[in-house]
Amino acid sequence: MRIFFTVKSIGKRKPFLIKKEYILSSVPCTLRELITEIVANHVQKYNERTENSQLISFLTEEDINARGIEGKVGFGSTYDDRQANEQESIQTALLAFEDGLFRVYLREEEISDLSTRIDIQDGDDIIFIKFTMLAGRLW
Repeated sequence: MRIFFTVKSIGKRKPFLIKKEYILSSVPCTLRELITEIVANHVQKYNERTENSQLISFLTEEDINARGIEGKVGFGSTYDDRQANEQESIQTALLAFEDGLFRVYLREEEISDLSTRIDIQDGDDIIFIKFTMLAGRLW
């Protein structure tokens, strides 16, 4: 099943919005299952990236332009060779949702509980809004 998701970050000076296509291996019935599948997939990609890093990396002009559109131009170097733990990452993401650090919208309707049954259809838009903690002091 093919879905699209957008990650929005509140509190950033420049809005960073990119609609990304994502292929689900199964149809999740709850928000918990959706978050679990997305996090597991990202952990797998992260672990593969650290294993497949090049000895000498370089950027072509096309790479620079593409990464500039995404908002970060870099070599993609990983300086820490530890592998991410999938179960810990899933628990952290679920806890972050429960703590209100991000919100999830399906077809512009907020999903407020992890056990809420969802009906995802092919081509649906899912929006993740990540809240940024602001630091400052009282005068």
